[in-house]
Amino acid sequence: MERKKISDDFISIINEMFEKIPFNRILGLKVESIGNDCVKTVFEMSDELMGNYKMRMLHGGVISSAIDVTGGLAAVIGIQEKLHGEALDARIEKSFKISTLDLRVDFLQPGFGRRFVVTAYILRAGNRIAVARMELHNDQNELIAVGTGSYFFAK
Repeated sequence: MERKKISDDFISIINEMFEKIPFNRILGLKVESIGNDCVKTVFEMSDELMGNYKMRMLHGGVISSAIDVTGGLAAVIGIQEKLHGEALDARIEKSFKISTLDLRVDFLQPGFGRRFVVTAYILRAGNRIAVARMELHNDQNELIAVGTGSYFFAK
């Protein structure tokens, strides 16, 4: 079954709102791409994001946060098919009534790099709960961490 294309208006509004969230700005997270099946965010290494300054590697909390935020964005995209037919304003409002139910992050190797990409895929999107799988790669395309998150949408 082919999924319905998400409207450009919706993607534009979600992207703008995502980048206005203060925590996302602190992390330097920006949306690289939004599609029906995959969402990508990117951020650059900075001194403020280091967990081990001497080794110049990412803090584990930054890794977890970037994975969680990107998974949440993927969940927002994932439920759009369930909201097909609703007005754009209603879909936007529902999209920001999201919270993380569960998050698991597996750290596979130290977070070395200058630029990082988080990719999130929807595993399942129901009416109120979505599950996403996330991967964080560095600029050498090395897999740094993976995560799985469950996200809840309030009525």
